[in-house]
Amino acid sequence: MTIKPLIAAALLATSVAAAPAFANHHAKNETVAITPSANIVETAVSVDALSTLVAAVTASDLADALSGDGPFTVFAPTNDAFAALPEGTVATLLKAENKLQLTKVLTSHVVAGSYDAASLTALAEANGGMAELTTLSGAKLTAKLWEGKLYVKDENGGKASVATADVMTSNGIVHVVTSDLLPK
Repeated sequence: MTIKPLIAAALLATSVAAAPAFANHHAKNETVAITPSANIVETAVSVDALSTLVAAVTASDLADALSGDGPFTVFAPTNDAFAALPEGTVATLLKAENKLQLTKVLTSHVVAGSYDAASLTALAEANGGMAELTTLSGAKLTAKLWEGKLYVKDENGGKASVATADVMTSNGIVHVVTSDLLPK
């Protein structure tokens, strides 16, 4: 799938009322309108706060995979999360010669299966407050409850809070997170 059809789909999606699970949630105070029939990539394209993620998904050629049947659970870092990485990291990852590394980073944000916030919370509660998830890259993420809020921790100890949970798409669930989750 090329980016032009995705942009067209996103423009159509922005005219649709927000899905109920997302209606009262905003990433960086942005109003986001999505349609439940949009897939993960189409949904990400429609959210300005995820434009760096969309550029990375496009550069890594993962758009087709993330537009597929799924289901997938994506922990989607915001533009601010990418901006918080050391200077030059994003530009370096977006270079063609670093495509494999970029793919590994991005697939470290994706879990096979459908895990909404209630499922993640229940898994964590059943396991002493933490639940381990294996990403498509093989990296381990840990969903953790802390002071009533859901966090996701990467293999390096990096922690991201779930800023917006349960963005339902046609092929999975997106949770917008405040930090990148990096593999070892």
